[in-house]
Amino acid sequence: MARNVGVIAIDGPVAAGKTMAGRQLAKQLNFRYLDTGVMYRAITWLALKNATSMDDETALGALAGENPVRLDGWNSDQVLVGGVSVGPELREAEVDHHVSLVSRVSAVRRALVQQQRDIAAQNNIVMVGRDIGTVVLPDADLKIFITASLEERSRRRWREFLAQGREADFQQVLDETKTRDEVDSKRADSPLIPAEDAWVLDTDCLTGEQVVDLIVQRVNESCRGGKA
Repeated sequence: MARNVGVIAIDGPVAAGKTMAGRQLAKQLNFRYLDTGVMYRAITWLALKNATSMDDETALGALAGENPVRLDGWNSDQVLVGGVSVGPELREAEVDHHVSLVSRVSAVRRALVQQQRDIAAQNNIVMVGRDIGTVVLPDADLKIFITASLEERSRRRWREFLAQGREADFQQVLDETKTRDEVDSKRADSPLIPAEDAWVLDTDCLTGEQVVDLIVQRVNESCRGGKA
């Protein structure tokens, strides 16, 4: 079905629905799936394991360059880093607390961007992140920027926290989401912006299933009409 679309880049802000959409899309197309955020979590986990200082940008960059992150299977639920297969460990609270510090380090980003390109070079992949269409894979066959209003995205995060049994105040979640948006969009290195040729998809009034259906339709149109 997607013979002319081998590399799909999906970007968007936090809680826009890009992770779920990317995962389900990859499943429908029988593509590999990579959530690039997991790679930053993997380097954060390795840094904590090695007692690397989060303030030592040189050491963090070297750690990312010397320990390539690879898929350990068909999707990024499980990855290999530093000779170890990790998955659930990457969602631990300590990793959550430090991953934003690691992801801001330019040397780490440069190393992981090259690794992401190496993975994409094998083709047939859906790659999700915040700078895939603009920096990592500017020549992707199809670029999608999934977004939603600040309020809707905050509501989704709040409901997710409650479903996990975590106490959450909606106003606090709203404030944190707004801050995250500002950090992502204003950073000097790989800011969060849609690629000029990206298809911007607003998911405010869409279910997850509707989002995936629309993207599959777009993939089919791209196959019939050439590169998107």
